[in-house]
Amino acid sequence: MHGEESLLTDIGLSIVFATILSHIARVLKQPLILGYILGGAILGKEMGFGLVTNEASIELISEIGLILLLFIIGLEINLSELAKMGKSMFLLGILQFTLSVAFVYSIFPFLGLPIGTEKFDLLYIAVALSLSSTLIVVKLLQDKVEINTLSGKLTVGVLVFQDIWAILFMGVQPNLNNPEILKILGSVGIIVLLIVFSFSMSKYVLARVYKACASSPELILLTSIMWCFLICGIAGEAGLSKEMGALVAGMSIAAFPYGADVMSKLIGIRDFFVTLFFVALGLKVPLPSVEVIGISMALILIMLIVRILTVAPIIIKLGTGVRNGFLTGLNLAQISEFSLVILALGAGFDHVTGKLQAVILTSTIIASVLSTYIILFNHQIAAIMERMVAKLGISDKSQEKSGPAGNTEKGVGGHDDGIVRDIIILGYFRIARAFVQYLEDLSPSLIKRIIIADYNPAFKEDLIKKGFQWTYADLAHPESLSHIGLHDASMVVCTISDSFLKGTNNTRLLSTLSKLAPHAKIILTGDEPAEAKKLMADGAQKVIIPGVITGEFLYDYITSGMRSKVETVTE
Repeated sequence: MHGEESLLTDIGLSIVFATILSHIARVLKQPLILGYILGGAILGKEMGFGLVTNEASIELISEIGLILLLFIIGLEINLSELAKMGKSMFLLGILQFTLSVAFVYSIFPFLGLPIGTEKFDLLYIAVALSLSSTLIVVKLLQDKVEINTLSGKLTVGVLVFQDIWAILFMGVQPNLNNPEILKILGSVGIIVLLIVFSFSMSKYVLARVYKACASSPELILLTSIMWCFLICGIAGEAGLSKEMGALVAGMSIAAFPYGADVMSKLIGIRDFFVTLFFVALGLKVPLPSVEVIGISMALILIMLIVRILTVAPIIIKLGTGVRNGFLTGLNLAQISEFSLVILALGAGFDHVTGKLQAVILTSTIIASVLSTYIILFNHQIAAIMERMVAKLGISDKSQEKSGPAGNTEKGVGGHDDGIVRDIIILGYFRIARAFVQYLEDLSPSLIKRIIIADYNPAFKEDLIKKGFQWTYADLAHPESLSHIGLHDASMVVCTISDSFLKGTNNTRLLSTLSKLAPHAKIILTGDEPAEAKKLMADGAQKVIIPGVITGEFLYDYITSGMRSKVETVTE
């Protein structure tokens, strides 16, 4: 009974301290995961007050949290969505990890760092530094409203592939002490059989169970957790890790339509066990020495260099844009929670030393903090990098000059057919895309007068086929706007509000456009009526406010519907 009370007390203290430190992290605009780990560190005997000292409790909390964490990660890996990403995304996902591991593995011994000398240390360092944090990246990109931008989609795609690579590595981990090819192939074969069994049962049995209890949310939650621990048990009996079973269990649910429903019901319990797992990690954090901090900073620097070198060149080569290449690399500049999972499992197999665990954990914490600011200022940093490589002749503008319809040096009226294009759309985002659709349907003749200027070449070919002229332009840098022929434009439209503009705002843009397009009517997009009034006072011809337009539409739609009902009743 005393042991049970101790466990409950330890869990209670873990939640209390994690919550308090997470609120502090939120106020300081840091990742919540940092609060969880620091909460554990304060509770532990290594760095803190020693309030939680029961090793059995710590291990139990950690193991339960790890299994549920990996089950949730598995739920977020939708293999059917992965298959839709296209060949370019597959190439990026494969090369990023393999090149990163090879790069770290080959150069690390020459750096002279006092770590990585044990049998498997170098392999674990290479894998740990090649994985990025899904939890941190997705949260920060959602906060910046960049998750659906091209760089955001590329970032998430790489993260999904990294999770797959981590799963494969976890599959061979138990055989690293005796790496015979037949044993490794045997482990892979068992994983394949487990996946086939889980997916088959999920499709033909679990789907019917979910359908039968669809009206009972608590039963769906309980069934999901039961499925997780059932597959964990089967994996354990088959010689695989229970954590591998948890991942496969989650993936087998995510592959089918009811996966989203299960995920929505598991969010609460996910957050609870994610908290416990990272608190348990914090409990084990030793007091970092000057040496550990120094090594950690060196590892972070290596990780940053590797991210840029293994992401940006591939994206640039694929023709997705120089800026998007650097943005994606910067977005991925942190160490994954999956790396901590792999290190924790490696410690259980006696593959890694406690010193290496401490270094990677310290690196993860520091990188998490730095990554917050790197993603916050990712556009500004990417712009600096873009200007640096432009001196080497690597730029989107130089590529567009030789493009099929991007003869940007000709500017307005630069087409060989002599058509004057005097309407310039700055930025190809939601409103611009809707506008293009309306033009195609209602006024196709107007297409010949329009230039669409954007820094993202992803839509270029499609727009050219439709008859538009696409040209490179970075709204944050006035010098990139001078070549597109603004001087002779009759109308310039920016369809992006300040909430989505990066590196500039509509006020600064208006000032630039007034100089570059002195004869043009300038139409901008604002977030609030007060902002629209100021822009109009500063010289804008018109300011679109999406929220106001939506409100007007809803008012007209609802009131017209009410009027028609009244007329029907009267008649």
